[in-house]
Amino acid sequence: MAPSSAESATDREFVALLETIQRDPAVAGAVLTGSKARDGMSTRWSDHDVFVIAHDGRGTDIGDRRTATLDVVAMGMAEFRRHALPGSGSEWNRYAFVGARVVHDTPEGLIAELVARKTTLTPEEADSLAAGHLDAFVNSAYRALKNHRDGHPLAGHLDAAEAAPPLLTHVFALERRVRPYNKYLAWELAQRPLAAPAWREDRLSGLLGELVAHGRPDTLRRLFTDVEPLARAAGHGPVLDAWGDDLLLLRGTAEPGPEADSYHELP
Repeated sequence: MAPSSAESATDREFVALLETIQRDPAVAGAVLTGSKARDGMSTRWSDHDVFVIAHDGRGTDIGDRRTATLDVVAMGMAEFRRHALPGSGSEWNRYAFVGARVVHDTPEGLIAELVARKTTLTPEEADSLAAGHLDAFVNSAYRALKNHRDGHPLAGHLDAAEAAPPLLTHVFALERRVRPYNKYLAWELAQRPLAAPAWREDRLSGLLGELVAHGRPDTLRRLFTDVEPLARAAGHGPVLDAWGDDLLLLRGTAEPGPEADSYHELP
């Protein structure tokens, strides 16, 4: 099937950008991210998302650009080294580099090396993220279950939905992986399944869909009983044990008494 005129324009603009990059000695490298970099994710509406990295101290006419077909982010090498890593302020953008394609590089392959660093959590990063987001998941799940118990279904539903993001960050961090953007979650799970059978793509997607759509207590408890043994095996038992008897409500084994009625606040 011949590409549509919109797709042809998108491709032409991207090819023209690559030609400009290759002619510019100030450019150290370029990275294609987004749907165009991931097989099977591109649609006729997809643009090309490109990072252009310049040698520090070298001027280039290639700057930030955002059109219907091309989204360019330009930065110097020093900034690119830090971008999306802890302490950079752009940690939210880290998954952009998982599955990204280096389309222009230095002779020694520096850009590919820096991209690879962004795509995998260090053991220290993984441990910190897994612990913090496990606590956040339990916090939202506990609030949701209390609200359902106390006759506040809307509040319970909203808190249940808020439990999904930290749960995902936790389970991916357990494998030193960056949590995917929501758009790419099913794609990521299909391409590189998580190790635990509980998190196979069809099961996890189904549970998350139920959680967000309905916020039911039984779905939250299923997710908690799935994650608890994995978290403990990874050394995060103290995070769970800090919740004391509140874990009974999460497991569905007993209702906590009035003394357990105050939830654990995150800083």
